[in-house]
Amino acid sequence: MLACVTMKMLHHAKCCQRLTIFGSVRALHKDNRRATPQNFSNYESMKQDFKLEIPEYFNFAKDVLDQWTNMEKAGKKPSNPAFWWINGKGEEVRWSFEELGSLSRKFANILSEACSLQRGDRVILILPRVPEWWLANVACLRTGTVLIPGTTQLTQKDILYRLQSSKANCIITNDVLAPAVDAVAPKCENLHSKLIVSENSREGWGNLKEMMKCASDSHTCVKTKHNEIMAMFFTSGTSGYPKMTAHTHSSFGLGLSVNGRFWLDLTPSDVMWNTSDTGWAKSAWSSVFSPWIQGACVFAHHLPRFEPTSVLQTLSKYPITVFCSAATVYRMLVQNDMASYKFKSLKHCVSAGEPITPDVTGKWRNKTGLDIYEGYGQTETVLICGNFKGMKIKPGSMGKPSPAFDVKIVDVNGNVLPPGQEGDIGIQVLPKRPFGLFAHYADDPSKTASTLRGNFYITGDRGYMDEDGYFWFVARSDDIILSSGYRIGPFEVENALNEHPSVAESAVVSSPDPIRGEVVKAFIVLNPDYKSHDQEQLIKEIQEHVKKTTAPYKYPRKVEFIQELPKTISGKTKRNELRKKEWKTI
Repeated sequence: MLACVTMKMLHHAKCCQRLTIFGSVRALHKDNRRATPQNFSNYESMKQDFKLEIPEYFNFAKDVLDQWTNMEKAGKKPSNPAFWWINGKGEEVRWSFEELGSLSRKFANILSEACSLQRGDRVILILPRVPEWWLANVACLRTGTVLIPGTTQLTQKDILYRLQSSKANCIITNDVLAPAVDAVAPKCENLHSKLIVSENSREGWGNLKEMMKCASDSHTCVKTKHNEIMAMFFTSGTSGYPKMTAHTHSSFGLGLSVNGRFWLDLTPSDVMWNTSDTGWAKSAWSSVFSPWIQGACVFAHHLPRFEPTSVLQTLSKYPITVFCSAATVYRMLVQNDMASYKFKSLKHCVSAGEPITPDVTGKWRNKTGLDIYEGYGQTETVLICGNFKGMKIKPGSMGKPSPAFDVKIVDVNGNVLPPGQEGDIGIQVLPKRPFGLFAHYADDPSKTASTLRGNFYITGDRGYMDEDGYFWFVARSDDIILSSGYRIGPFEVENALNEHPSVAESAVVSSPDPIRGEVVKAFIVLNPDYKSHDQEQLIKEIQEHVKKTTAPYKYPRKVEFIQELPKTISGKTKRNELRKKEWKTI
């Protein structure tokens, strides 16, 4: 039996917000691979039982993290650390919730005092996976400042765009990007504070490591309303300039309980490793809020470059129980010889960010004995659909709607479509707006308004629901190919292409055709062993393969081999760039 206690989320006479916390259910190092849910009985009960009251005031640092500290002190929580960081060079950091609290309060005092930041001021954070990134997240919560994460792959131009469009008052980064910040800072009139995470001093910058040594850990958390803006995330920019997606203290701080409790199925005994880049909302999902809502340990590995063998070694060496990564990572992992790796603690694997193909999930299951539970969401949302423990997994499906949302497939007029009919994936927002949804696009009311159609928020993705209530991704709305009256989504074609042994990566877009209007064109990156093959013959083989794998009308009538696909800094394929090249609108 799971021992249940409750944690107060709001100290208020009339309104108490409670979040279920589970006691220790197994030892940290126990090998337990059962697919039985820990936090719910089955999908139907999960949907029925999920209710989360939204309090007037809510702050994740005070109402969740500090309450876990109290549980820790009272001996009501397993001995797992709150945070566990390694860097592959033998260095290691472990913090309890109490230590996380003390260090983050020091950081909060630096923001409030040394940087003179006020509640609502905006802070851009561009750091790799270093412990200070997590401290900055919590410090911003404590001070009521608005966190704006950015990936370390940003260029000088990217940084300027983000500083100017966000009107940021402070930036936190490292030695690598500080010169780029200094080069553009004179053009950013709102920027008045710069903090650097470095062993060396830099003129015009506060050195965070030195400042932490003398900062006080006595700090009173700001009392934030649940609907105050907590953070802004720049979208990946697959179809234009990145948008600033604003989330409130409740939309992620409470909304991501759906992810942590149900999709990730975490308890305080779990060790959660999410490999997402620190610049994206997925890190907020699975490296901050979801695991800490459940009192689980956040595991982090500072990998400067992605190396499949390092990931496999880490999963073997450390007691990681839940692993989350993008489809691309799993695809690269299964290409390795995994026979010598034993994942003794790993029991739950999830993926999000891009559709994962059945061939990858099949190979992972064959090599590890574990399924990959795919989830679907956006920067604007918490989990929209997911495959949950106890559910039958249909390979290639996004699963069923999460308890947070009422998800439907709708037509151009906002009418709900029947099973099997393709349309736009929508979330019902009227008459009651769900709390796991973003507040707005910052400084862009027209773009915010454009996401609404009738009673629904339109995700911008196309899909359909089958007779069993499972949702299937087809494509981004602007990626659909119309050829000879047929509507063709690129994902299914790419899926078929990627199953051919010669194909390392592929991207499918529309290309103009004088007879059909447009046809399917495939851009393909070949595996090294096939680069010397006769290309005309290889094209024919690939085309025949696709005809046999999916509906014949979907096969790519045009094929071009390229060295690499154009991608956003988050690693998503920029199909719009390839499409513009075909239609010569660049």
